[in-house]
Amino acid sequence: MSPLSFRLVVMSPLSFRLVVMSWLLSLGLSSQLLSEMYGSLQSPNFPEAYPSETELCWNISVPDGFQIKLYFSHFDLEPSYLCEYDYVKVQAEAEVLGLFCGKEDTDTEVVPAQQVISSPRNSLSIQFCSDFSNEERFSGFMAHYSAVDVDECSERSDEDLLCDHFCHNYIGGYYCSCRYGYVLHSDNRTCRVECSGAVFRERAGVLSSVDFPGPYPKSSDCWYRIEVDLGFRLRLQFDPSFDVEDHPDISCPYDYVKVKAGSSEFGPFCGDQSPGLIQTDSNIVTVHFLSDNSGENHGWRLSYTATGSQCPAPEAPPNALMTPVQSEYSFKDHVLFTCEPGFRLLQNGESLDHFQIDCQADGLWSSRPPQCQKT
Repeated sequence: MSPLSFRLVVMSPLSFRLVVMSWLLSLGLSSQLLSEMYGSLQSPNFPEAYPSETELCWNISVPDGFQIKLYFSHFDLEPSYLCEYDYVKVQAEAEVLGLFCGKEDTDTEVVPAQQVISSPRNSLSIQFCSDFSNEERFSGFMAHYSAVDVDECSERSDEDLLCDHFCHNYIGGYYCSCRYGYVLHSDNRTCRVECSGAVFRERAGVLSSVDFPGPYPKSSDCWYRIEVDLGFRLRLQFDPSFDVEDHPDISCPYDYVKVKAGSSEFGPFCGDQSPGLIQTDSNIVTVHFLSDNSGENHGWRLSYTATGSQCPAPEAPPNALMTPVQSEYSFKDHVLFTCEPGFRLLQNGESLDHFQIDCQADGLWSSRPPQCQKT
């Protein structure tokens, strides 16, 4: 038996790469994944003639926030009509960015030349195919790629803005910020306002969507509360200018205004038809305004007033002076009685300089008018 013998073979990196590629091809594994930020790829045996009946695919993938730039420093493939024999195909997201063959452009063949090919996103696929012959010994190709930062903030149309207010680009990504007075929504792109918690206690006032008549903020959930003294009833009047995002077939699925007054509810309201006048029987009204994360509508505004219960106009007794004298008296109004000179004011047997009665929530006066007796 002869002794076993071993021989160490030292291979160049290119030779080793070709051996590995041939082994992968023999196993039917013809796809390579490239995930570095830059690199190169070449046809088998480059710069020697590439083999016949070969199919290889390089799938390049870089991190989100980058796109891939690809160019060919050498290109020499068998020419054919519409590249039906040997070719290099560059694709991204199922879209063919280039189909190349030959050595120079013709009516039916395209070579990459000095062209730089850009992927729309962060992946790119290069496919190389050769048919059964390579009689002229074409040398193939050498290509290089690099990952390039995408400026997400500038490469968008106005209809497809990434950020509601401000967009800031950085290497590999972007972030959004908002104007003063706004806060960034949890989606990290839309800007909303804190518009709940305020209580309006005056008997008359105005409230509106934020920035009215400009576009109202997206992704907002606003609650407005109007609360006046018991005995008053609130009356709301919406401006004719009313613009809240709607839907042609579904009732207010996106943005809307709702009004709640005691057990009564009004709305939801959306579209361009103003709700007009809403008369309530309550001294407390809640206005709820909800907006989603899209749209550029201008919103709404309303004015409100509080009206009290009506009390019948009192009659001044003989020799009495009454102030103020008016055609109507409502809740919280009062009337002051005094007597003419030479008379004294009596109420329940007590002599007074003046006497006041008040219009109450139930529409009745707090007391009967006093009498004036000659002194």
